Amino acid sequence: MTADSTRLHRKADFTRTLDKGVRVSARDLQISVAPLPSRWPDASGVRPDVASFGGPRLGLIVSKKVGNAVVRHTVARRLRHAFAGAGEVLGSADVYVVVRARPGAARCSADDLESQLRRGFGHPKVTAACAAAFDGDPLPGRAAPVN
Repeated sequence: MTADSTRLHRKADFTRTLDKGVRVSARDLQISVAPLPSRWPDASGVRPDVASFGGPRLGLIVSKKVGNAVVRHTVARRLRHAFAGAGEVLGSADVYVVVRARPGAARCSADDLESQLRRGFGHPKVTAACAAAFDGDPLPGRAAPVN
């Protein structure tokens, strides 16, 4: 499994995760997690754009508020490294994760970012979203899609 296969690339996937997912905040991060049930986004359940290996997929948002290009790329590398270690908390749940870095993330080490991700992934709302990914149910408190 390549690192590229575990990343979000499409704007639609980012938007879907930010709009329909659960959101938790850490000191320097905002984490959005959305399950990918078999019937999402359509009733057929066919997702030719998604690899079939399963597991969480990561998308990063590191804006210019974090710093210049060098700082933003450093923060993104640290977040990818932190996700590799903290992603085990999510297990093999088929979820999309979007992490938005706040300006303070520029001063954090990879270990600090990893601990913030672990705390965020351990939040009850995220645990419920991961459970919904296994069950194929919509997020708690959201209406089921009409087939």
